[in-house]
Amino acid sequence: MQVIVFSKQLKEKDLPSIQELFDVLAEFQINTYVYGPYLQTLKGKVKFTRDVGVFEGYIDFSVKRFDCCITLGGDGTILEAITYIRDSQTPIFGINLGRLGFLATIEKKHIRESITMLTRGMYSIEERRSLYLESNLPLFGDIPVALNDFTILKRDTSSMITIHTFINGAYLNSYWADGIIVATPTGSTGYSLSCGGPIIFPGSGNFIITPVAPHNLNVRPIVMSDDAVISFEIEGRAENFLCTLDSRFEPITAAHQLAVRKNDFTFKLVKLQNVSFLDTLRGKLNWGQDTRND
Repeated sequence: MQVIVFSKQLKEKDLPSIQELFDVLAEFQINTYVYGPYLQTLKGKVKFTRDVGVFEGYIDFSVKRFDCCITLGGDGTILEAITYIRDSQTPIFGINLGRLGFLATIEKKHIRESITMLTRGMYSIEERRSLYLESNLPLFGDIPVALNDFTILKRDTSSMITIHTFINGAYLNSYWADGIIVATPTGSTGYSLSCGGPIIFPGSGNFIITPVAPHNLNVRPIVMSDDAVISFEIEGRAENFLCTLDSRFEPITAAHQLAVRKNDFTFKLVKLQNVSFLDTLRGKLNWGQDTRND
């Protein structure tokens, strides 16, 4: 078995869990490659009992075959990892060192157990659909893809903006708001949820349009098929606005014509046999728990 270990930053409090991970990987004789910048931060702090290689980026997938990418962090770490994984179809194995963790569902106290299950094939692969951004002007280089969501937002303290929205070329609405979110089912538990959007089960085949602080109170989130193409034209008093794909952002202007559609490829998540989406929902949102007298 050959894996990548990917993370964005090292926190001192996580060192025992990180050391345990590398010890277990070495114990199972798993060939391990570590994301280069992250490996530099580990030197002198983590003891490697087995040699590890260096993973530099997307091009490595053309010369090596990886069984999975182990991410250390929260959901944001997974969202950054997909910018390297892209269409390689390498499954993501998310160990949660962050807080909420709807994507990174494996808790650090279960590292040994989870790696054991991985080596024994006690898991399934869950495919998550993503979205693709098309623009008349260059945006986001060669990775105009998001697993969670796409947004158009006003910048800083500027006044609200007007976002004319179309579905398959047909006019839907003009949103007077601080912004708009188009979320996938995966992203339905993220920014969209905090703005009043619904939770959509993975694999539902939907997009959600959720306005951010709309001026018209009769405007509500909309759920539609992800076979639709959603396009936008933007107006506002400011010269610049903000466009985001997951955690990445770029400035845009009224000259940008934007459209969002279903991406041509999916991303794969490793799901252990003892973890389900319902378990994650209940655990993260404290559903079914009476905490009134705690």
